[in-house]
Amino acid sequence: MMSVEGPFLAAIIARLADPKFNLAAYGVAFAFALLVEAPVIMIMSASTALADNATSFRRLRNFTYVLNAAVTAAMLLMLIPPVFAFVMRDLLGLPGRVTDLTYVSLWLFLPWPGAIGYRRFYQGLLIRDGRTRLVAYGTAVRLTSMATTGWLLYATIAPPGAYVGAAALSVGVSLEAVASRWMARESVGRLLLTKPPRGGEGRISYRFIARFYYPLALTSLIGLAMQPMLTFFMGRAPSPIESLAVFPVVHALSFIFRAMGLSYQEVAIALMGPNYEHVKELGRFAWTLGIASSAGLALVALTSVSVYWFVTVSGLSPELAMFAILPTILLVPIPLLAVILSYQRGILVNAHVTRPITWATVIEVTVVAVGFPILAWGFGMVGVTAAVLAFLVGRFASNIFLIRPCAKAVSWSRVTDLGAAQLDPQVERRNHEPAAT
Repeated sequence: MMSVEGPFLAAIIARLADPKFNLAAYGVAFAFALLVEAPVIMIMSASTALADNATSFRRLRNFTYVLNAAVTAAMLLMLIPPVFAFVMRDLLGLPGRVTDLTYVSLWLFLPWPGAIGYRRFYQGLLIRDGRTRLVAYGTAVRLTSMATTGWLLYATIAPPGAYVGAAALSVGVSLEAVASRWMARESVGRLLLTKPPRGGEGRISYRFIARFYYPLALTSLIGLAMQPMLTFFMGRAPSPIESLAVFPVVHALSFIFRAMGLSYQEVAIALMGPNYEHVKELGRFAWTLGIASSAGLALVALTSVSVYWFVTVSGLSPELAMFAILPTILLVPIPLLAVILSYQRGILVNAHVTRPITWATVIEVTVVAVGFPILAWGFGMVGVTAAVLAFLVGRFASNIFLIRPCAKAVSWSRVTDLGAAQLDPQVERRNHEPAAT
């Protein structure tokens, strides 16, 4: 359901005034909003893995609230005019029209990061409690409110399209956060009545949470920095405005199929078992889901459906649609790689071994940072095509890197007592340090 947001909003923006500039500005604003929210993305995994009693719930909740305040402050820092002008004009080199539209859009995105962290914390509790249907209900609230806001703005005052997209997403996420808290009230009530195991009262300390979560937050920060980085590169590559305008549309289409595996990390954490009893079943399902998702994207990208999607549904001009087709074809393997990555991360988070996840993301971003200049500036490839191809190679390298740490985590589970590790952080760290290394 979340994957519907991008195509819906892109279609509205493309039908308002100055679609090329507004699509570009919306893409830039959204990229920076994602970057700011990066530290809170993995809160869902943390609450799924750690919130198992009243003490751990309260401490993880306090940790989340502090993190939400920090990312909101970071967004405000970005909106200070001299800071914003330096980043957008001096670093990214954006045209003045795109810069002005981006600035107002980022103000409209201000509630976004805190609302994301808040709702992901409570959604993690729902997943841990086996009440995953309520997560879908919350997403339905988000989608309905987003679509209603976007349509009303389009049909009444018709502001610049970039403003419509940012406002609609912020309203949707904020209402979803409220709905998630309300739906998690029973799960919260049960946790507050659950005492920590004897001798384990201090296991989930703030220091433990920070040590556990830091690699996950760093992973998200590095990974989501990729989109602003690609924005910077595309602004200096061949056909910059066309690339910036097309990129969010192509990204939105691929997200429809990549979204199938986004929550598989939490599924793996919840169902893997303390000693990886179900690792094979989850692995088989991951491959099936990934292949089916990539096949769905291929059906669109490699047929005339792609022209219909970009021109008729998304509202792009035929000229811009031509820029979008090749990048979409190159993205066909990405849904499969995304599901496998979620499965691999689930294995490592289940073992409380999070450092390799960060290194895999560093490798992915490094490959993109090196590959894009070679493709765009060395071979003269159009910016959006170079961005997508570099991203594909980087994601494949990330998947390859995680094979060995995942195999170690599973093998160590066969010879260590994870039950004892859950009661004693020192045992946990000693058991898994070779895998982290």
